[in-house]
Amino acid sequence: MITRRTVLAAAPAALALPAAAQEGYPSRPIRIVIAYPPGGSTDVLGRALAQRLSELWNGAAVVVENRPGGGAIVGTQAVAQAPADGYTLALGNNQTHASNQVMARNLPYNAVESFAPIARLASVHHALVVPANHPAKTLAELVAKGKNGGKVTYASSSVGSASHVIAESLARRFGMDATHVPYRGGAQATTDTVAGVVDYFISTWPQVVTLVRDGKLRALAIGAPQRLADAPDVPTFDEAGAPGISVDAWFGMWAPAGTPAPIVNRLAEAFLAIIAEAPMQERLKGLGFSAAPLPPAEFAAFQKAEVARWGELVELTGIRME
Repeated sequence: MITRRTVLAAAPAALALPAAAQEGYPSRPIRIVIAYPPGGSTDVLGRALAQRLSELWNGAAVVVENRPGGGAIVGTQAVAQAPADGYTLALGNNQTHASNQVMARNLPYNAVESFAPIARLASVHHALVVPANHPAKTLAELVAKGKNGGKVTYASSSVGSASHVIAESLARRFGMDATHVPYRGGAQATTDTVAGVVDYFISTWPQVVTLVRDGKLRALAIGAPQRLADAPDVPTFDEAGAPGISVDAWFGMWAPAGTPAPIVNRLAEAFLAIIAEAPMQERLKGLGFSAAPLPPAEFAAFQKAEVARWGELVELTGIRME
């Protein structure tokens, strides 16, 4: 079993070219499938991981393939149905491998049983942002606008995504007249928020941090236990008057179910060692991520618990994917 101690002490041999247990692997390009368009948080993380894995495995070909659509179901299904040989992986998150399982009707795979968990890798907080010229300067002012006859609109990265669930939870808690505007990924939702097409967007922090720093978006609250060092002026949801409203996003890597254990373990050792590297942690921090490593067995247990937790959120919000 891979333990945290194993991860932190991973020797170069663990990252070298194939050992006898998986002789010949990899002998062709490894695809990391991302069920979202380019530019979103999952895509940013995936490209950083792919680049570093290629470097560690002496130039082995590791490519990122964006396959958006269907509320992140299209790309995830492609991995579930791929050969279980370690050459097709899914970099997913709490939507692809937890909330879709309980929100989507007739899901063409099982988010738990159709995959072999490799590792949880990172997490991010969510932030509520509005266009830079929006009249609401605080969350309280935005809520007031939505309650007092001034209808508001909010973007989400897709139906059933964390951004959708959090925003709907906020609207229901405060009785806001809020209309949901779903997009096919966070990148376009962010673009339209900057342009003022919608009033607000609850986004992952990496998706919007640069735009907030550049003054193109204004962050009204962030779902962190305390204010972030790189955004000291942004209050937490608790401070802004909406305690417990946010849900962190997490990211992990999966292979199709049935992938040989030696290959799963070798991939886990590599990805967890990458996440443990100080330069990678600094890079992730600069992008708004936090390292959140879990090896396969612990990740599997965590995922099952998340599916149950999202089931409770579905009951609260009533959100379903058709």
